[in-house]
Amino acid sequence: MNAAPPRAETSPPQPFPQGGEGVREPAAPNSALTSSICGGGREGDAPRIGIAGAGLAGRLLAWRLLRAGYAVELFDAHARADRSSAGPTAAAMLSPTAELAAADAGIHALGVASLSIWPQWLAELHAQTGHDIYFRREGTLVVAHAADRGALEHYTALLRAHLPAGDGGASMQTLGGEQISALEPLLAGRFGQGLFLPQEGQLANDQLYAALAAALDAGLAACGGAWHEGVAIDAVAPAALLDAHGRRHGFDLAVDCRGIGARGGVPGLHGVRGEVLTVFAPGVSLRRPVRLIHPRYAIYVAPRPGGQFVVGATELDSEDAGPPTLRSTLELGSALYSLHPEFGEARVLRLAAALRPALPDHHPVAGPDASGVWRINGLFRHGYLIAPALVRQVEQGIAAALGAPGPQTELRHAA
Repeated sequence: MNAAPPRAETSPPQPFPQGGEGVREPAAPNSALTSSICGGGREGDAPRIGIAGAGLAGRLLAWRLLRAGYAVELFDAHARADRSSAGPTAAAMLSPTAELAAADAGIHALGVASLSIWPQWLAELHAQTGHDIYFRREGTLVVAHAADRGALEHYTALLRAHLPAGDGGASMQTLGGEQISALEPLLAGRFGQGLFLPQEGQLANDQLYAALAAALDAGLAACGGAWHEGVAIDAVAPAALLDAHGRRHGFDLAVDCRGIGARGGVPGLHGVRGEVLTVFAPGVSLRRPVRLIHPRYAIYVAPRPGGQFVVGATELDSEDAGPPTLRSTLELGSALYSLHPEFGEARVLRLAAALRPALPDHHPVAGPDASGVWRINGLFRHGYLIAPALVRQVEQGIAAALGAPGPQTELRHAA
């Protein structure tokens, strides 16, 4: 994060055609919005930052930079309402302890840090936009059927082996059948052993995306910038973005948040397939995510507002970006039904698959690379778990490289 600041472009970027495809022109600035959303800066005197990719990391970073007073332009190959990428195709569970079965202490630390950031940022989003965002921190329940008790014991041993020193059991509790029933009455009598991970949480990613879109619209109008929808970026330089039409857009600094779209520019970047099933079961009640451990896979069921549940498998080792397969759909549906037969009458609302961006060591990158290009990528299956910590790290690095554009807002101080 101590790299020298990139040089700003001395020549202006080639403009998009007025009213061109995918360009939303910002509304006229409003002084009240400027004082409450920006850090006091305006497009004329604030550093200009270009962000390639409007997924989870790109939206969060753009929002934070606008709140700090930078002028931001956001580019994405898709429209804002597109749901085909990794961010909308996720359960958005915040599970640093559960992920210790496959992740290391670094991912765990990022997850713990992000869990402390999410409530602050969601409160700021609500204050700015009025959007309610479903967020719960009531832990995760881990269970297995009697025939799969060995898989649960193996999973438990993995977690215990990787828990940070000094945890003292605060992150993981072993449960019997009565304790499981007390936590989730729906599962009474169905499971004799389990784990409770009390510090974990979840949020509704569709509501988060909508709130971020509203906040970005307000911020871009007030602070200067634009959201270029349907404009793919082919290459990222330290201070410029090159779009698919060959147009070059110069900035004081550029950030690559394209996820799997950056494949070819990031060595080792590849996709890991994730599939989710969203169902409507208004007569079924769960208070927290439930992970069902099986020798071949781990299935999660995450409750959502309005009687909805998101069901998925942790990962599939495939770069196939096609629709969900019949086998995966049957496995997800069968696992959900085995959790409780009442799910048998659930209505299927959505079947979706997407590629999550991963690097060979399954660790993310956040900051400038050897060429000076700033990136946030490789979040793998940990996107919502670790994104706030990574975005804050990059936000602070950009401030060190370019300097803060102006005084911060009251909410910014609170963060």
